[in-house]
Amino acid sequence: MTPTPSDADDPLSWAREHTPILRSFQDEYGETRPLEDYTVAFASHLEPKSGVAIETLRAAGAEVLFTPSEPQSTHGPVVKELDARDGITAFAWEGMTDEEFDAAQHDLLEREPDFILDDGCELIAKVHADHRDVAADVIGGGEQTTAGITRLEAMEDEGVLEFPVYGVNDTPMKHFFDNVHGTGESSLTNIAITTNAIISGKDVVVCGYGYCGRGIARKARGMGAQTIVTEVDPRKALQAHMDGHRVMSMAEATEVGDLFITATGNREVMRKEHFEAMQDGATLANSGHFDVEIALDDLEAMAEEVTTPKEGVTQYQMSDGRRLNLLAEGRLVNLTGPYSQGHPAEVIDTTHAMMFIAAHDMLAGDGDALTPGLYNIPDRLDRAVAERKLETLGVSIDEMTESQRAYGKEWEHPDSSF
Repeated sequence: MTPTPSDADDPLSWAREHTPILRSFQDEYGETRPLEDYTVAFASHLEPKSGVAIETLRAAGAEVLFTPSEPQSTHGPVVKELDARDGITAFAWEGMTDEEFDAAQHDLLEREPDFILDDGCELIAKVHADHRDVAADVIGGGEQTTAGITRLEAMEDEGVLEFPVYGVNDTPMKHFFDNVHGTGESSLTNIAITTNAIISGKDVVVCGYGYCGRGIARKARGMGAQTIVTEVDPRKALQAHMDGHRVMSMAEATEVGDLFITATGNREVMRKEHFEAMQDGATLANSGHFDVEIALDDLEAMAEEVTTPKEGVTQYQMSDGRRLNLLAEGRLVNLTGPYSQGHPAEVIDTTHAMMFIAAHDMLAGDGDALTPGLYNIPDRLDRAVAERKLETLGVSIDEMTESQRAYGKEWEHPDSSF
């Protein structure tokens, strides 16, 4: 059957079909429009799934200003489609330079949004550093990444946060699914597509064993890889060991690894001394939010020649003849490579649902009385999104009986009956 023009021309149509939670919010709030009269700033990787989140905010009544959280992951057709709609304004275009990306975010903040839904704490950090008058009037925010939470914790420790922020990344519906399954699958999928090289049988080194690293290591092993984990936290290292991965220092891992994937949220995880010990043909990829986990300046300084043998692959020829292959220029491999499409839509559906809930709760719900600071999303909201997800899957679960609920509140347990 020939597709209708509306289906063929709409860059959001496929993502919309696979984001049933967001569609349910559009249906529920499309008439009551609880976010009417609010302006919501939205920063994320601008691809179809984020497009559905933006149109969901608009359906609920918000005026939406959107910008990338990373300049090289922007899909031009998505930006064009959204920017043409009433009540939605783009501060983005495909092919932005880092300087244009930075300037566009400042331009957005000058529009004085009421609420900020962020990725990597890009907008929230900028509004505090450079637009203090705007920050004073922001009602609240939400943050969906590990890197962003780290920045927010630093801001809270310094006492500079001007408004309350929900740490969406730390809610179970985000880190158990998006971080583990989304990052794990999308990183390995895009590495395989970019390199057209097999993962099975390779020594795959995963740097960091948080939720993202855990997902990458687990799924790499499921593909037949010999997995190695590096860590700085002894408890996470022990967890990786008990999960069946080999645990090594980076110095040890660099001598045996074939494929290295960073997922730490920190900087210079792989640097000069590691590059010096790597085998010929080693492949390097980053799954962290910022392009600082692989020390690119060290690579460039060490290389005698830099080539691009394949789209998405930068090859550094060392003076001793070894070749090190960097994917996606050290940026997010699952989003900025030439074939990258980010996390599967079914997983991002839950994450963006939690972002929507964060805005709804602070602007139209019970979170409007929060004082400045970083907060966990209330468990009732997280559970509500989980219930919606199960409904879309057609999955049924049990409910506790009255006696079971009573048993959970009885600390003495004197007998077996209530």
